[in-house]
Amino acid sequence: MKRDRPKYVYEKGPKKYLYFCRKGQKPIRMTAKIGTADFAAEYAMLLRGRQAGPNRTIRKLIDHYLKSEKWAPLAHNTRRSYKRHFYYFDDVMGGVDPASLRRVHINEMRDALSATPTDANRKVSALSVLMEHAIDIGWLRENPALGVRQLKTKRPPRQPWPEDKIRAFREAADPLPLLIFEMLLGTGQRISDVLAIEWGHIEGGGINLRQKKTGTGLWVPLTDHLKALLDATPRRGATIISQENGRPLAYNTAWAAVMKVRKAIGAEAYDNHALRHSAASEIASIPGMRAEHVQAITGHSSAAMVKLYAGKAQQRARALEVGNARRSKRER
Repeated sequence: MKRDRPKYVYEKGPKKYLYFCRKGQKPIRMTAKIGTADFAAEYAMLLRGRQAGPNRTIRKLIDHYLKSEKWAPLAHNTRRSYKRHFYYFDDVMGGVDPASLRRVHINEMRDALSATPTDANRKVSALSVLMEHAIDIGWLRENPALGVRQLKTKRPPRQPWPEDKIRAFREAADPLPLLIFEMLLGTGQRISDVLAIEWGHIEGGGINLRQKKTGTGLWVPLTDHLKALLDATPRRGATIISQENGRPLAYNTAWAAVMKVRKAIGAEAYDNHALRHSAASEIASIPGMRAEHVQAITGHSSAAMVKLYAGKAQQRARALEVGNARRSKRER
């Protein structure tokens, strides 16, 4: 029955959504709850022939998330990545009500970006973060981005630096890129963490650090290569890796310095993060080392992540142990 609703307002569908239906016009779904001031304003606009925009939009959700307590603790690179995707969402769907999104819409967005599958997958992940925030603040009951299948990436998985490329880098690099390289390889940490390590963090033959991405605190012993290089490195500022004036080195500057050497030695296929794989693989290849030993250096929270970073080296080390054991058995 319609007696408790204004003229032209009807309930439709099993969920009884309210629609403004005027003869000769396409029905318009109303977003405000009947009896509220928002409903009165929306109804007045529709009577005048103008459709009100939704009260809750992707643009407003982004703004709410950026002002929430969840934003500040995120690592710098994570915030930068999210913002890039948020700009995209604001541009293509900023005025859309989050409650109107369905998995099919997110699949369509992902498929439209299939030429760059890694970027498409990251956009889906960033959108999922927004949808989870919408649930937390009462805008949604379910996350439509959950369960969206990721596209297969064209880029092959990262591989550790080969020994010959490590030797070539050490021989070709100037002091600054060499220091960055040895810090990455010696500590097994991400570039953002390495650039933040200070001289004062060295203690007891190792480095105390806290990972920005995970918040994990670690003490990492110095390798022989890294210790020798640090002993020969002048202290220009608080951070070990610094500019000539003592200020911390920016990420882009560090990347460019290493990339110059990579190009010179033909190591473009092996990036800074692959040195984290190299450190994990080196540890895993040592007889007796297990996943927990790799985790103690890299800070990975699970054996599954260790397998991703050092799976081949782990398998080879275990296989060598088996081979040695079988030979010993035959010799007895």
